This record gives sequence, C-alpha cells and structure tokens, in this order.
Amino acid sequence: MTEAPHTEAPRTHSAVLAIGGNLGDRLGNLQAAVDSLADTPSLTITWLSPVYETAPLLEPDAEPQEDYLNAVIGVVSALPPDMLLMRAHAIEEALGRVREVRWGARTIDIDIVQVDDLVSDDAELTLPHPRAAQRAFVLAPWHDVRPEDVLTGAGPIADLLAALGGAAAQGAARRDDLELVLS
Repeated sequence: MTEAPHTEAPRTHSAVLAIGGNLGDRLGNLQAAVDSLADTPSLTITWLSPVYETAPLLEPDAEPQEDYLNAVIGVVSALPPDMLLMRAHAIEEALGRVREVRWGARTIDIDIVQVDDLVSDDAELTLPHPRAAQRAFVLAPWHDVRPEDVLTGAGPIADLLAALGGAAAQGAARRDDLELVLS
C-alpha cells in the first residue's frame, strides 16, 4: 500500500492592520479596502473595529487636509508578512493611493501594525509598526474590540492608550454613525 505524501499545512499568521483615508468617499474607500482584504485568498478577517475620525498628522509647512476616517482590522492569513504587505500596497494602488508626500492626503492607507509577535527592522516592513504605540487612531479602535491585546514590544494597548490620555486627548473621535461591514 502506498502512503499519501505528507503535506504540511501552510503556517498561518495573526495580524493587525490599520486602515485610513481622507480623500474622496472616505467611508467608501475604507469599505472597499475591507472588501478587497476579505476577497484575498488565504486571508480571513477575524474582527473589525468601529470607525474613528481624526485630524491629519501634518508637517509644519504642510497644506491643510480633510480629517481622516480610521479603523483597525484583525486578520488570520497564510500569507507571509512580505506578501501581506504586497497585497496591502496592491489594494492601495487599486483605490487610487498616490505616494508623493509623507503623511500627505490619501484615498487609503493600509498599515501592518503587527504580525504575530514578530519583530523586524526590515526597511520594507518594520514590525511592529514603529509609531503604532503613539497613535490613538490605531490604539482606540483596536482597544474597542480587543482591549486585552498587547502591541509587541510596547505593552498592553489599554496602557498605551491611557498613556496618551485616551482617544479624545489625541483628537480621535469614535463615529458611531458610520460602520464598516463584512460582506
């Protein structure tokens, strides 16, 4: 009797992604990003945060911008982190993202906040995201869904958010009148 070849299941990764945008149909662009992620083979959205509205982070001499809508998404994926980043960039491009000015206005931004408990200083993908611990627009929506989570290398998100003075102190306002859905 011949044995079937042993095939190992692909390793899955848990990841936290932050999405945001301030150009065009802000909520529509966030929803399109969620839909595109949900349509990605080997990726499952496991949770989705409420929507927050925040003032843009601006360089001192930057042009004024509209406020951002932001949300945070939990996923499980068989994609390795570099392939997840490639997928995020492809979705951004499909939704009209233009990368001309750092912290400039954008239709959509998809940041990988963390993948499992990986730590990486790679120039293409730094993990965890190097500024996530200082961003209420990441911590507050994440905390709303998973207050017990820990940002790798930085600590519990509840403590990080409290250290910022909470969402309101950082200009992040929950928008209960807006909702993203998993289709």
